[in-house]
Amino acid sequence: MRTDPIRAARPLAAASLALALLAAGCTGAGQTGEGAEADLDVSTGVTDDTVTIGAHMPLTGPAAPGYSQISVGAQAVYDFVNANGGVHGRTIEYLAEDDAYDPTRTVEVTRELVHQDEIFAMVGGLGTPTHSKVVDFLNTEGVPDLFPSSGALMWNDPEKYPLTYGYQVDYTKESKILGEYISEEFEDAKVGYLLQNDDVGVDSQRGLDMYLQDQAVSVEHYESGAEDLSAQIAGLEREGAEVVVCACIPNYVALGLLESARIGYEPQFITSSIGGDTVTLRGLLSSFAEQAGSGGDPDDFLNGLMTLGYLPPVELGGDDPWVAFLRGVYDEYGGDAPLSNTTVYGMVQAVQFVRALEAAGEDPTRASLIEALESLEPGGPGLVPFSSTGEDRGGYAGGFITRYEDGELEMVRDPAVTDNAEGDIEPAEVDRPLPEDIGPLAQG
Repeated sequence: MRTDPIRAARPLAAASLALALLAAGCTGAGQTGEGAEADLDVSTGVTDDTVTIGAHMPLTGPAAPGYSQISVGAQAVYDFVNANGGVHGRTIEYLAEDDAYDPTRTVEVTRELVHQDEIFAMVGGLGTPTHSKVVDFLNTEGVPDLFPSSGALMWNDPEKYPLTYGYQVDYTKESKILGEYISEEFEDAKVGYLLQNDDVGVDSQRGLDMYLQDQAVSVEHYESGAEDLSAQIAGLEREGAEVVVCACIPNYVALGLLESARIGYEPQFITSSIGGDTVTLRGLLSSFAEQAGSGGDPDDFLNGLMTLGYLPPVELGGDDPWVAFLRGVYDEYGGDAPLSNTTVYGMVQAVQFVRALEAAGEDPTRASLIEALESLEPGGPGLVPFSSTGEDRGGYAGGFITRYEDGELEMVRDPAVTDNAEGDIEPAEVDRPLPEDIGPLAQG
């Protein structure tokens, strides 16, 4: 039995198109029998009035705090677009299914989305340990796999996954930028790593080690689902780490900050993009502190936190045209929670899909969607370039670093781009369209 879908209320170039995709399992719309090539010249999920897309999301479970807001943000954009005529006259039906950040459940809900709901595309499936369990299935079924909510390197592998296109800056690129910054600004400091024990940690450590191997004194890992980080924080303190780089989801950033405060350990915390949303962290810190029977202002823990970002922070307010636009959309179509950078993440993801769907034409097929995606201009709402070409599906190409203090962000490292190999880190140059430059967004 499938769970309730979260609908309105819930939250190749030609050569690429010719790639052989073997379809496994049962047959259906847009699919073929085992051993044959999947047919991309189909409009599965598209009717005269609607386009149905899907996503697997952690609406419950250890990654739900904060991350459940991604689908709320995406839904707000789709509701806005639908209320203003849709895309080529079609509304977007967005089915965000709860997988609780559990890979077994991810497989179940993804099969339901593909075989029962017959989605046109998967858009924004969340999590490295979860999406990695369904990426082969989506590609062999011929389902465009757009913008996984994860920075794993595997989403940028056109030969192995010809229908998968990354979104967020990958873990190695962002860690290179963080590593370079730390090596320059904290050149004499002992550095410790706090890493999620999966591809998040592996890919992040690879980038950090390019700049910090000689300064690193401790590497601590946590398992998703763990309930405390006391052992890891104690290990970092024992080795004298003065800077702690945390490649962690929000739960574990908050737990790390609280545990450090509890034992009187005061390193400089620097987080990757996946865990540094201060709106989310404020809520988690308040909740966790209350559960522990303690109190205090969340800013007592957050002040000084440094984070890598690549989308315009909500703290920029009306100074950024995209923040102003997205805030207006969220105020009208979003939920009761305050607008956060995690919400903006989902909103921008939806904007990028709307751009591709519009470019796919009045009668979109999966093939025309892929072709449109690979022809998108590299600009977008982000502060660094975005890539979805046939050769490079890396999504956002770099980032900037901010420092938080009493509700405000200071940019301490300007936007930069790099690769996930040995390439240089260089200043970012991006031509950002305005919201009114994108047809389905201009209708409002």
